[in-house]
Amino acid sequence: MDGEAGARFEDVESWAEHYVLSTDLAVKLAPPPVPRIFAPAREPRRIERPGRPAIFRRAGRRERTPKPEALKDPHYRARALHAFFHHELQAAELMCWALVAFADAELEFRKGLVGICLDEIRHMNLYREHIERLGSSIGAFGVRDWFWQRVPQSVDKIAFVSVMGMGFEGANLEHARTFADRFRSAGDEEGASVQERIAREEVAHVAFATRWFSRWTGGCDFDVWVSHLPAPLSPMVLRGKPLSVEPRRRAGMPEAFVRALELYEPEPNGRPLDAESPPGEASG
Repeated sequence: MDGEAGARFEDVESWAEHYVLSTDLAVKLAPPPVPRIFAPAREPRRIERPGRPAIFRRAGRRERTPKPEALKDPHYRARALHAFFHHELQAAELMCWALVAFADAELEFRKGLVGICLDEIRHMNLYREHIERLGSSIGAFGVRDWFWQRVPQSVDKIAFVSVMGMGFEGANLEHARTFADRFRSAGDEEGASVQERIAREEVAHVAFATRWFSRWTGGCDFDVWVSHLPAPLSPMVLRGKPLSVEPRRRAGMPEAFVRALELYEPEPNGRPLDAESPPGEASG
């Protein structure tokens, strides 16, 4: 059904599965309407990998996030935004992945995943629009499915909210602010405003994950959170510096949690660091 703008689905889970597996860029940017009905008794299923539009290619080793001074060039600002666009795409897909993987989870939780997915799609289009204003287009730069390589290793819904919402989206509270400052320094006020808008809206996503983590574990304890992160992920790659303390507090992270995250250092022979940081330093 790729490319069929008028496609209809019986339930939310079928819609979500279609979104993940579609290879049509138009579907990724503007999927069909979300059904109002959730499947009453659907068996959980873990989708192995997403569909990828043909215009996407794997990023080469040299296509890393441009250094701050390079962002004065619109080409390099577009390249950075393209990485962020792909982060948002992966985030939208992984919310749909969770809808299918945790089809037996609380209805309230699954409804929240749908809302966040639609936010991520809207963020994708904000990035796409500014990439086009800078003279580039989607597919002009390589991409890496960094989040897809890690998030589906979540053994359960607690691990999912730990790594996706409290982890990657939490880190974006720092990274989006950092890049807003860099874009503004490069004279791109509109690009900076896009980053700031997404950072503000990300607080609700982190709050959603933190609320469910607390409900399922009986609190928001830092060590418990770390224990639920899929190996080899470490808090080292799930934060930026300096930490966005106030936004994290507004997202429901207790003072002790925020402080522990800020001071975290891996112990010798302790939890290994992930092999690499997410490209572009920002998530959905």
